Amino acid sequence: MSRTRTGPTTSRGAREDYTGGVYGSMLAASVVIGAGSLGSFPRTELVLLLLLTSVVFWIAHVHAQLFGARLAQQPLDRRVVAHVCRDEWPIVKAAVPPAVAVAISPLLGMGVRGAVWLALCVAVAGQVGWSVAAARHAGASPRLMAATASVNLVLGLLIITFKIVLTH
Repeated sequence: MSRTRTGPTTSRGAREDYTGGVYGSMLAASVVIGAGSLGSFPRTELVLLLLLTSVVFWIAHVHAQLFGARLAQQPLDRRVVAHVCRDEWPIVKAAVPPAVAVAISPLLGMGVRGAVWLALCVAVAGQVGWSVAAARHAGASPRLMAATASVNLVLGLLIITFKIVLTH
């Protein structure tokens, strides 16, 4: 996924870019679907899989930003590296709610299957939420915010459809 970034000298802050959150939520939903059969401690393994996968993708995105287009545009220094790390952090943040959903699922009386579905629904809700936040921050009209929410909901439902088809 290629994204154009502004440098740290512009007024745009890391919290203003929600692309990583949308991407991270889709990644989390994909991890939940791809988890397949988990071992002896399925909840713990799924929580770790969600969090560790998001960290690996965060590192990959930081690396791509630092050694891709940025290297040609500006020299690397501590400030640039810190900016890119912060800018890509929503990828990890987006995996936290589904991981928390899995972790608290026993308190809700859910089995492992219920925990997986809860995590998947939370990830899709996050994907929609991040996209609406991005549109709102960009000054989009309510109609455009509804459109981006709808597109991301359809994408999330597509992921859920894959889960249903693959497990039945």
